[in-house]
Amino acid sequence: MSFIARITRSPIPFDAEAGSDAQVLFAELPPEMREVLAGTAGCSSYLRGLMARHSDWLAEALFQDPGAVLAAEYERLRPMSQTELKTGLRQAKGRVALLAGLADLAGVWSLEQVTGGLTDFADLSVDLAMKAVLERELERGKFPGQTLDDLPQAGGMVALAMGKMGAHELNYSSDIDLIMLFDESRYETGDFLEARSGFIKATRRMTSLLSDITGEGYVWRTDLRLRPDPSVTPVCLAMEAAERYYESVGRTWERAAHIKARPCAGDIRAGAAYLERLRPFIWRRHLDFAAIQDAHDMRLKIKEHKGLHETGSLEGRNLKLGPGGIREIEFFTQTRQIIAGGRDASLRLRGTVPALARLAETGWIPDRLAARYTDHYRYLREIEHRVQMVADARTHALPTSAEGFDRIARMCGQGDTAAFKAGIAERLVEVREAAEGFFAPGKKRGGASAPTEEPEIVSRWRRYPALRSERAREIFERLKPDLLARLNAAPRPDEALSAFDGFLSGLPAGVQLFSMFEANPHLRTLIVDIASTAPALASYLSRNSGVLDAVIGGSFFAPWPGKLQLCVALGRLLEETDDYEEQLDVARRWLKEWHFRVGVHLLRGIVDSAEAGRQYADLAEAVLTALLPAVVENFAHKHGRMPGRGGVAVGMGSLGAGWINSRSDLDLIMIYDAGDAEVSDGPRPLPVVQYYARLTKAVLTAITAPTSEGRLYEVDMRLRPSGKQGPVATSLSAFESYQKNEAWTWEHLALTRARPVAGSLGLKDDIEAVRLSVLEQRRDLAKVLEDVRDMRRRLSEAKGQQGPLDVKRGPGGMQDIELLAQAGALLTSAHARRTPPQLAAAARHGWLSKAEAEQLTATYRMARSVQSVGRLLVDGPLDPETLGQGAKEVLARETGLEDLDALMAELAARRAVSAEIIDAALERTEIGGKAMA
Repeated sequence: MSFIARITRSPIPFDAEAGSDAQVLFAELPPEMREVLAGTAGCSSYLRGLMARHSDWLAEALFQDPGAVLAAEYERLRPMSQTELKTGLRQAKGRVALLAGLADLAGVWSLEQVTGGLTDFADLSVDLAMKAVLERELERGKFPGQTLDDLPQAGGMVALAMGKMGAHELNYSSDIDLIMLFDESRYETGDFLEARSGFIKATRRMTSLLSDITGEGYVWRTDLRLRPDPSVTPVCLAMEAAERYYESVGRTWERAAHIKARPCAGDIRAGAAYLERLRPFIWRRHLDFAAIQDAHDMRLKIKEHKGLHETGSLEGRNLKLGPGGIREIEFFTQTRQIIAGGRDASLRLRGTVPALARLAETGWIPDRLAARYTDHYRYLREIEHRVQMVADARTHALPTSAEGFDRIARMCGQGDTAAFKAGIAERLVEVREAAEGFFAPGKKRGGASAPTEEPEIVSRWRRYPALRSERAREIFERLKPDLLARLNAAPRPDEALSAFDGFLSGLPAGVQLFSMFEANPHLRTLIVDIASTAPALASYLSRNSGVLDAVIGGSFFAPWPGKLQLCVALGRLLEETDDYEEQLDVARRWLKEWHFRVGVHLLRGIVDSAEAGRQYADLAEAVLTALLPAVVENFAHKHGRMPGRGGVAVGMGSLGAGWINSRSDLDLIMIYDAGDAEVSDGPRPLPVVQYYARLTKAVLTAITAPTSEGRLYEVDMRLRPSGKQGPVATSLSAFESYQKNEAWTWEHLALTRARPVAGSLGLKDDIEAVRLSVLEQRRDLAKVLEDVRDMRRRLSEAKGQQGPLDVKRGPGGMQDIELLAQAGALLTSAHARRTPPQLAAAARHGWLSKAEAEQLTATYRMARSVQSVGRLLVDGPLDPETLGQGAKEVLARETGLEDLDALMAELAARRAVSAEIIDAALERTEIGGKAMA
């Protein structure tokens, strides 16, 4: 569609005579186009001059699609030599500025199309200028090992567009901010200095070609000061030197600047690879709320340096840097991106408007705020364009005179200057207030609590590692009144304060966490809840404070996603890196966050202990399912792919039953099927037995080895065939033979809970078929019961019940009930893996009465609730003498009893009855009137 056909608005001539002259100059054009040209010429001397200089070109261009017109102009430039470019680029700049300005004023293009069009021309200008000067240097042999064939990649030189150019948001009369780099890896060590010298000279000649003012004007004012340490570094840096700088002394503002960084000219591929290497610097692994203070400090420095404080007047107001201006919106957006972009790659957008939309979509900012900031941003950017269009001035300041405001208002098509100014003022106030609420620490957060008398314990806090830095102390002092007020309001203030002291003393550092607390008051509520009820969880938090990131992510209290979705999510995270050690750390960080989520949900009563147990088991299975392929792939680099059909991790015990607690080990065995293969096919092949043994040990190491992120789980493999004396991995055929011909009764009892959890799908089915065939074998009832009684006696002698809240050991405890349930499953060939269904099956087959099964099930579930919550509340055994009141209340709530005394009495009574049932059941000689299953 042509330019003329897309007109939606028109400026009003401020200078009527200048507008009339334009009407005459373009008398052949349609009236609506003449109106736009008259209004433009009557408001902007700069555009009026361009219209006169390019009148023939413009008259033809207006009947075409403006995008196509500029594309044709760019094609005209491409074959030009360096000498031709000096004039050609300046002429093209005038035409781009004219067409983009008219498209802006006439509403033919949106703001994004205007700024995008200007940026496209800037990209092309830099690329053409760079390659033109490099071509001459290459011809003269200034870059060892490089020829003219390397010109498309600029000999390894790249221009990074920064700021608005990087984001495709160049304003009408903008500088372009560039960082010039070269890929030193393309040059031999002895040639490095010569190449470096050549790139420095090329950069200077390129900027001269773009910036020098001639009779045709200039192309772009070029700023190279965003490079590392610009006062002492050359204008073109080796990539390695830049990376070292950012890794060692890079600051928050430089991270923010690199959000918009984009390779725009030269060797684009090398530039993209460089930015990928900088990703850990730009995007931190954990939520980075400390960036808020850094950005706030930067805002204050800008205001102090420029003298841009709130005056209440619009005259001379800086639309970019002043209070409520464009930079406030950009700072707000970029700071939110820095906080969360390390965790959520979808937030790593260069453009301000797209980033605001994504922040709202992902729940980091309210939808309404995103919509209002987007509207204000676009409006203020358009006003900024009008101010610059008047005389192609590099300014962001509103006029200082009434006449100047009248001109800008008419340029915007508004005849009422007072209403125009009121509209600007209203927007600036709204932007400023929202920004102050986000950036100003302590003014609207954390400082509103009434003064609270400090307990004696507080005096030692300043000596803790988390408070050793001045910045950490400053933030914590702002938080302390609110935290103390919350702790004092806990049901048991002394217990809560003591647990919080333990949490604080265990923190290795404080700035990031305290900044997170300051920005998110609900986290303070959570930490006080945890401190007042679960000291063990508070202690865990001090060692793993990064898990709090997940609380702010938006889905912390969402419904449980399910095992399949968890597997997919972790798998995708592992695929984001090829580094095996990093994959192990990724899995550990992921598990810690989800583990913490389950614990908090259980603590707050969102889920009960039964559901929490299932969720903990889902997490373990997801970790095994997602991590096993990564371990296999890493192992295969040396020893080849898994021979035959591969291997499977089989969950035993509680994992096999699909219910574990927050501190459970994983009982595993590894089964493989190598088929007819004898050795693996890797660079260092292994016999299949040795291959799967070493692979299993690699899996165990991946799960249990402590990395910088801790370990995933402890693993127990004693339930494998032949126990400690058996191989760590067993072939399917050997497993079947052992189970059917050699296994003891206790091994078949364990098999009732076995479940393939990760590995080759077809092999999983075959392992399950073997399991069922073993369990369905006919049994000698007397022999099974004798073995079970013997095993029960051994367990009792090994370690008896350790206090009234030890629900696992002793007569009528969980272990006792599980043993009976597994015996019932073995004798009745029941397929159920969990204890309650196994008890129900025993009742259906007549070994237990319905009442007995219900009594054992009720006792087991209560005991499991106590164990599950207890493991979360305290480290070590549950001792009623040392248990805090908050923990006692959680236990009572979870079990539905009045208090801890009532719970202990109920447990003792139920266990006594259950022990009698078990004693009787293990002496029975018949099942449903039959002596055999």
